[in-house]
Amino acid sequence: MHFTSEQRLGDGVLERAFALGEIPGILWTPSASAPVPLVLLGHPPLGLNRMYPRLAARARRCAAEGFAAAAIELPGSGDRPRLPAAERARADLQRAMAAGEPVTGEIIDALILPLVDRAVPEWRAALDALLALPEIGGPVGYSGGLISIGIRLAVAEPRIVAAGLFAGSFVPRAMFDEARQVTIPLHVLLQWDDEGNDRQAALDLFDAFGSKEKTLLANMGGHTGVPPSAGEDAAGFFSRHLR
Repeated sequence: MHFTSEQRLGDGVLERAFALGEIPGILWTPSASAPVPLVLLGHPPLGLNRMYPRLAARARRCAAEGFAAAAIELPGSGDRPRLPAAERARADLQRAMAAGEPVTGEIIDALILPLVDRAVPEWRAALDALLALPEIGGPVGYSGGLISIGIRLAVAEPRIVAAGLFAGSFVPRAMFDEARQVTIPLHVLLQWDDEGNDRQAALDLFDAFGSKEKTLLANMGGHTGVPPSAGEDAAGFFSRHLR
């Protein structure tokens, strides 16, 4: 990992862009004299530049709680090389939705599973590099993004001790089996009227999680109607589990 730029935000948060091989990322750290916990900020595969305003806002909320936060570019997103199979699957998804047709399991598997297989090892490599920095000491949480990536990380990465997940994003049936292996505390956010989400599938997935401590926070409204209080609830969840 090497840092490529840095700036100090208005509230004292240090924002540094970095590169881990071919993978771009951003690290936000609060002003602190001791190593701080870390929250990994997941996001949809739309590119770090496009997602930056939302990511930066979430990172500043983390910093207000005394946590560092980091995000990396997902495979096939931003300036990274395209993934032809994923592009075909995304086109199939868009055609099905535009025609009002069911989105088949085959389309969901082709779109999501290869991305999970690629993204999770990259997140784990980034975590190795981030935890080697003197200003970051853990523990580690994971927040948001594609819920399938969060599920795989929760199972595969023992350094992640709590996860805040966003329900939706077309979940392959195979991920339900992995969800049963998740044991860390979970905070799951569901928009009840999300036009792009199968509500019953989201409820079934929540039921499948093997965690003894799991909370489902459901709010009325569509995908972009998340109330500000949801961020406060998530911050409280991580404060309980990362301190």
